[in-house]
Amino acid sequence: MNQVSVNMDICDGMNAEARAIKRGGDMIGALVGLIILSPLFLAVYILLKWERTGSVIYRQERIGYKGKPFYIFKFRTMQEDSEKDGLPRLAEKDDDRLTRVGKFLREHHLDELPQLWNVLCGDMSFVGPRPERRYFIDQIIKENPDYEYIFLMRPGLTSKATLYNGYTESMRKMLVRLQMDLEYFQQRSLLVDLKIIFTTISFILNGKKF
Repeated sequence: MNQVSVNMDICDGMNAEARAIKRGGDMIGALVGLIILSPLFLAVYILLKWERTGSVIYRQERIGYKGKPFYIFKFRTMQEDSEKDGLPRLAEKDDDRLTRVGKFLREHHLDELPQLWNVLCGDMSFVGPRPERRYFIDQIIKENPDYEYIFLMRPGLTSKATLYNGYTESMRKMLVRLQMDLEYFQQRSLLVDLKIIFTTISFILNGKKF
């Protein structure tokens, strides 16, 4: 992890005890989720196998807690050659690289289900900033070095920025997301996390796009 520059206006809103409780809740929630949602995992697996677009599970290196790289897991929503030129490309809301099944999974956020394993293993949390690739992190840091504070949190399945900033298909939206994530870092608590989780569930069940 790179040395975080001192900014007295930015400090963690969650103490050590709350962080420990949060981690315990993540582990229990992820394990229960993997068990309860196993039939849904099987259904998605069958659909993706039927579509024959490549491997069912897609993994990609992201930068997480303490600046350490990890592999994030998702159900595949794009063709395997979606970045055939070798250059990282941001996902877009109506991405033309999405497969038919992949578009459905993306719209209903079902492609994120395998990240329950990331949560169980400690790579991620239910609530936290969405993890990014090093290629894009380097660009963001040039604009705002406070991104380094993001490494003080485990990345999450959902966040306030995820709910209200949508897809980050531009640098402008990336910087807005960063500001929202920094605000979360300063204000986070177990209650704030619960509100974000329940809001996320509500959005998904009501079909609200985010």
